[in-house]
Amino acid sequence: MKITDMLTASKQMLSFEVFPPKTETVFKSVSEAALKIATLHPSFISVTYGAGGGTSQYTLDLARRIRETTGVEAMAHLTCVSSTRATIHDRIEEIHAAGISNVMALRGDLPKDGTPGRDYHHACELIAELRATGYDFCIGSACYPEVHPESTNQKADIAALRLKAEAGCNFFTTQMFFDNHLLFNFLYKIREAGITIPVFPGIMPITSKKQIEQVLRLSNAYLPQRFRSLMDRYGDSEPAMRQAGIIYATEQIIDLYANGIQVVHVYTMNKPEIAAAIQQNLSNIIGMPL
Repeated sequence: MKITDMLTASKQMLSFEVFPPKTETVFKSVSEAALKIATLHPSFISVTYGAGGGTSQYTLDLARRIRETTGVEAMAHLTCVSSTRATIHDRIEEIHAAGISNVMALRGDLPKDGTPGRDYHHACELIAELRATGYDFCIGSACYPEVHPESTNQKADIAALRLKAEAGCNFFTTQMFFDNHLLFNFLYKIREAGITIPVFPGIMPITSKKQIEQVLRLSNAYLPQRFRSLMDRYGDSEPAMRQAGIIYATEQIIDLYANGIQVVHVYTMNKPEIAAAIQQNLSNIIGMPL
């Protein structure tokens, strides 16, 4: 089932993201964690794609297993910047053959030398190629409420989003953020720019001091003072930080739903206990089973 076909005006949805194993040796433990998250029966699960396509086969294997084992709709990530056109064509055929109808189309991280591959430079090129197959994929892509780090400014960033929408993107999922006002301001600006496709906010529960250090290094996300105070007070206690981080993320999600957001996407980091805690906190709000 396509994700866009799940959307109804009266239903609030919660989805989860998991990542595949990096090697065969850890496939069993990683897939078991992902499947445990899937047994929570979110609206859908997205399975990420390793840098440079290094875990591409595991991505598809895990997405297929989630769908066939639990009945939860799975979305496979696909990146293009380090791939040839022939490789992408093969990946698309494999996704279609696996019965996966939802694809998250991304440029992907540039190689270490900063030079893109010969065949692809932007996600909109991959989106157009997916659309041209005639397979009727439901296509998602990424957006950045705080501006993509490689964009010169937000105006240029929004122009790039418009190209994705025009190429056939069906929805956007945002990079993580910790201040909902940034998301609301971003939505206002893209709607003014004529971009009307749905936007699914991406929320990451921060449950350890080490995790926030990694997040800041990778995304440079803005941390409001309320969150900094939480880190200062509870960051040195792992149990307290886990509880505080889950509560903070839950409050973000409730505020998003209360302000008309229909779908919230949670970056689970393959931690079933975190996904379950978030779902339990929201069970009466969105009517998901416990």
